[in-house]
Amino acid sequence: MLSLDKIYQAAYILKNVIRPTDLIYAPNINENSKIYLKTENLQVTGSFKIRGSYNKMSLLTPEEKQKGVVACSAGNHAQGVALAAQKNNIKCTICLPDNAPISKIEATKKYGAEICLVEGVYDDAYKKAIELKEEMGYTFIHPFDDLDVIAGQGTIGLELLDQLPDMEAVIVPIGGGGLIAGVAFAIKELNPKIKVYGVQACGAASMYNSIKNENIQCLSTVSTIADGIAVKEPGVHTFKLCQKYVDDICVVSDDEISTAILTLIEHQKLITEGAGAVAVAAALFDKLPIGGKKTVCLLSGGNIDVTILSRVISRGLIKTGRSCIMNIELIDKPGQLKGVSSIIADLGGNVVSVHHERSSENSDINGCYLRIALETRNFEHIEQIKKALTDAGYKIECIN
Repeated sequence: MLSLDKIYQAAYILKNVIRPTDLIYAPNINENSKIYLKTENLQVTGSFKIRGSYNKMSLLTPEEKQKGVVACSAGNHAQGVALAAQKNNIKCTICLPDNAPISKIEATKKYGAEICLVEGVYDDAYKKAIELKEEMGYTFIHPFDDLDVIAGQGTIGLELLDQLPDMEAVIVPIGGGGLIAGVAFAIKELNPKIKVYGVQACGAASMYNSIKNENIQCLSTVSTIADGIAVKEPGVHTFKLCQKYVDDICVVSDDEISTAILTLIEHQKLITEGAGAVAVAAALFDKLPIGGKKTVCLLSGGNIDVTILSRVISRGLIKTGRSCIMNIELIDKPGQLKGVSSIIADLGGNVVSVHHERSSENSDINGCYLRIALETRNFEHIEQIKKALTDAGYKIECIN
């Protein structure tokens, strides 16, 4: 059984291993509540996962340590297990889905782990890890459905209660549920008045569906930019703990996650991965009843691949009206491009790319198209530019 004693024991074990991460006030996230950010994205290995994996491995018997360990992960648990194994001189094999970000794969290798790439998603990597456990006699370090792992994650709850004693709510990302199970247990056992909310990506809402249907649900597929929480099925332990201790769970879209990542970069100077930003997405888009409450958003990780980050920023800019693409139908004669450019410039829009092409079979014989990508302030600014162009006689085909 999970107990406060186990969580306090984990805190003692982790005392000289982890970094007690800062709690930062973030007034620009939600104007109706006081938002604080628990920066586990700045934790050792770049995520909270080191807490649970190190706690679990420190409790292994000498025989288990000698045989070695195996784990499966979308990336962050892999790094936590690999570092914990390195510190405890334990042989370590990690099974990762072959679509895991390259940055996470390379970081795991640097900690000395043997990597086994598996075609598919996390659940496929899990099956391979279990095969290796049976074949080689390894100890399996579960990423979430293990009480010692959950106890390690629960140490975040203890830190939050020390850092913000008058905290009224906390929003926690959910994949398999290990993080929220530990945090919710620690907080609710010590102060049941505090609300504990969970958040999942729309494309991987396994715990959300399970809680709503009151039994564990397994998704056929998962699809989200938040690869760290792309789990098809929650754990048995984590499901029961969420049922008992979590007040509500919501879901957020990939566009909302992208906006949250961009907001954290611009306003807080913090880099998070998709999974690490879902709590902020829930607060940004009023997915949970946190109005008037002192609320903590848990930033669970910051290990985002730079190529993904570039795409996420572009998506976030579009979602917030900071970027748009206009297709404008013109008459093919001198001065047309100058006229369009002058209107956009006078209104403060910044042209970042221009593509001009001759008419197609569906347009007038003397027509042409102008495709312009713009940097804008917001959606109101886009509408202002659109109206000015329309009033000047230009025909706007579409805006993306």
